[in-house]
Parts: sequence; structure tokens; C-alpha cells
Amino acid sequence: MTAPRAIHKVFVAREQSEGVGSRVRRSIGTPALRNFSPFILLDHFASTPGAGFPDHPHRGQETITYMLSGSTDHEDFTGNSGTIHAGDLQFMTAGRGIMHSEMPRANEDGSPAVGMQLWVDLPEKLKGCEPRYRDLRAKEIPTVSVDDGRVSIKIISGQSHGTDSVRDLAYTPVWIFDITVKPGGSLIQELPVGWNAFAYILEGSTTFGTGGDKTTVGQYHNVVFEQKGDRVAAEVAKEEQDAARFCGFLPSA
Repeated sequence: MTAPRAIHKVFVAREQSEGVGSRVRRSIGTPALRNFSPFILLDHFASTPGAGFPDHPHRGQETITYMLSGSTDHEDFTGNSGTIHAGDLQFMTAGRGIMHSEMPRANEDGSPAVGMQLWVDLPEKLKGCEPRYRDLRAKEIPTVSVDDGRVSIKIISGQSHGTDSVRDLAYTPVWIFDITVKPGGSLIQELPVGWNAFAYILEGSTTFGTGGDKTTVGQYHNVVFEQKGDRVAAEVAKEEQDAARFCGFLPSA
């Protein structure tokens, strides 16, 4: 028998300075949410031209960068370099250690490059592995439409409504979805039993829960779910003027 997951906590990601001139909303790796293994940090960042994240080290972890708008150039000390654009992702395994930079390109309209970056702790046996990169382009990401087109789900990794992601890109099993819900739309996302799960609200407001146990969560908030249960229900009231967009993340147990 399926059972919905209750909400454990909801909190806003406060804006702060990071890197050189960049602004981030950090929702994991703050006093509001620590020790959420294997997640170390989640930043929702915005960088204008000239700002960004110059040379800095990583070790013993993987980073997953998802561009929401604009483009970012990356380069490391071994000579690897590349660019990810809106809708693309980069999976970087730091392993035994790497020094790299991430700098946004200037948008024609002067708007900032916006994205999300998740840090995932590597298992002990992989902390000394060789560094590597894998890019996932927007055109490679499968999308499913449910609830008569009122819900769109980009399956970056994992499974949703009978559709699997293209490939596994991280050593640590992580499911990632980018979900847009129009007013009046709803969905139920099945989750592996025992996995942690949370959602970060990018735009609008989303109501989570079923029956009389529902909570409406606004933009820039993180929703952490209880482990008990095997599905999450989400909806946007038909009275809302705008669609809502949120990213869901599930690490392995």
C-alpha cells in the first residue's frame, strides 16, 4: 500500500555573497539544514558579468551544476575546459582533488547567469578516484507531461511516470527532477522507500500533501520530507495566476 510523505520542515534560503560578486541562496549547508548525507551544499546562484567563482579547490565530492539561464565557462588546472548553457548540466567528480573555476558569460540583455549547484559527498572508497567531468545537454533530458498537460517533468536523473533518465552521471545515486505545474495541475511522484527527499521552489507557490494535511510553500523555500512513505503529492491551486516550478532531489538512503 502506498503512503504519502509528510513534510519534516520548510525554511527559506537566505541570500548571501559568495565567490567574487555572486549572490547565492544556500539551503543546504546552513544552520537550517546540516548533516543531510550525502548532500553537503545546495546553492541557487546568480552571477553578473565579472562576477563568478574563480580558481577554488574541491576534494572528495561531486558537484552537479544546472544552468537555468545564461551560460557558464569552466576550466581546471589540468587544462579541461568547456561551457554549459541554459538547461545543461555538468557533473564534476573531484575525487582526490581538483582546482577549477566557474565564470559566467555576459548575456546580451545584461541579466545574470542563474543556476543551481549541488555538492554530494563521495563514498569513502571513491574519495581518492581520478577527477572526471560529464556534461548532460538540455536536448538529452527526457520530459514527460502529465495531468492533461498541466504538469511538465524534466527527468534529469531517476524515474518518473514510467520514464527513465538517459544515464547515470554521478557515482552517488541521486534523482533530480525539474517540475513545472500550471494552475489547477497536480502530480504524484513515487519515491524509493527509505530515500531522503527535498524540493526547492524556484518560482511561484506549490502545495504539498494530501487530504487535510497540505502545506503551501513559496519561492526560495526548501521543503524537506520525512523518510516514511513512498510518494510525494504536489499541486498548484487553479486560482493561482502563475505556474510554479521546483526542483526535486533524492539521494540514496
